[in-house]
Amino acid sequence: MKKSLYLLIIILLTTGSVYSQLLDGFQIARLKYNGGGDWYNDPNEEVNLLNFVKQNTNIHVKAEYVFIDISSDDIFSYPFLYLTGHGNIVFSKDETERLRKYLDAGGFLYADDDYGMDKAFRREMKKVFPEKDLVELPFSYGLYHNLYEFPNGVPKTHEHDGKPAQGFGIFTGKRLAVYYTYESNPSDAWNDPEVHNDPPEKRLEALKFGANIVVWALSQ
Repeated sequence: MKKSLYLLIIILLTTGSVYSQLLDGFQIARLKYNGGGDWYNDPNEEVNLLNFVKQNTNIHVKAEYVFIDISSDDIFSYPFLYLTGHGNIVFSKDETERLRKYLDAGGFLYADDDYGMDKAFRREMKKVFPEKDLVELPFSYGLYHNLYEFPNGVPKTHEHDGKPAQGFGIFTGKRLAVYYTYESNPSDAWNDPEVHNDPPEKRLEALKFGANIVVWALSQ
């Protein structure tokens, strides 16, 4: 797997608008948004995930926390945006158009409901893609099998309302442009162990799942 990932990254480095960012090291950019939701919570999540990716693949990463305002052209410098929070999300008309342009151009957005943002996220994504719906991905979908095996789809990291964990997507053509995890919250377990006191096996499971998301986003 490591050899194939190395070849994959070489291919990626010769194509697309993210050439320089991947040369410096792959980063996950936290998406800052308006509306009052805590987009900024738990900034160690991405850093820990990137360090796990570095240790377990040949993907060249830059394990630093970085956030991007949705209204900034800087979003086009990052192939992977991450959105999370517990509350409200509001995209302006300009931000909606900018995010649509980013996603149509090949960008990837991963959103993880940290408990409480589901209604707002679905509402705002409908503004971005009025003609598309978030569709649940089947357990057979490649993201669940590309690096580590997740035969039952999204792992159940935190209980929240006790509902089953689900993974939803929005596609541009055949490419997964938006991936959304609900009633799962794997990103919490990317955090430092003492923050949520998740069992070691849950943290490892969540980090493996996050690595699958990164590999899938870069391989499309």
